[in-house]
Amino acid sequence: MPNTPLPLALGGLDSLQSAGPVLVWLVVLVFVFLECALIIGLFLPGDSMLLTAGIVLASHQSGHTQVWGLVLATMISAIAGNQVGYVIGARTGHHLVARRNGRYINTRNLMRVTDLLHRHGFLAVLVARWIPWVRTLCPLVAGAAHMDHRRYTVASTIGAVIWAPVLLLVGFYGGGFLNRVSWLMPTVIGTLVAGLLIGTVLGVRQYRIEMSRPAEDFDLERPAASCASGASGGGTAHAEEA
Repeated sequence: MPNTPLPLALGGLDSLQSAGPVLVWLVVLVFVFLECALIIGLFLPGDSMLLTAGIVLASHQSGHTQVWGLVLATMISAIAGNQVGYVIGARTGHHLVARRNGRYINTRNLMRVTDLLHRHGFLAVLVARWIPWVRTLCPLVAGAAHMDHRRYTVASTIGAVIWAPVLLLVGFYGGGFLNRVSWLMPTVIGTLVAGLLIGTVLGVRQYRIEMSRPAEDFDLERPAASCASGASGGGTAHAEEA
């Protein structure tokens, strides 16, 4: 009986549970910072990772204290990442480098984010927090477009302060219900962790493929001009196709 699949699976999760909050904190804070600051964040799990972290912490005796500490730390990590992304964008000037035929880093997506910021500004930064690929591109575009730094900081901070506790606590209290069934919690955690590992490996692979594509320049001035002159047509119609 010790060699049946379920006990083996449960035993495999013992190392995760014994590593406990330290491993959860490390993974969450690193991934959140990368997702907010650098292009590679486009290819890493974000929302699903926070939900999973909440569920994992629900299985620990100190989970209640840990999850609230992680909420605060995640807010700080997201805010710091947003600031780094803004600075990187500001240093590129009005030109951002896209990838020809890229899946995510392409002129179409950059134009969509630029159009969103030009049209809605403060509100766009708040909304961007809840859209995975926009969440990563928004700080870079906001910095390159020289959006007022104080307004950007306020909006991105409010977004982080709402985003982190919502996802972590939904996972944590959902995990509390799962914990009532002895076999269900390990099964769910094992499935979610496996999914995150596979998603991360595939994401890093896709990032390498994306960055190997030929670069093409994207000028923020052009979308800004089209926004001002043609609010009637959707800005994406004038995306650079070169």
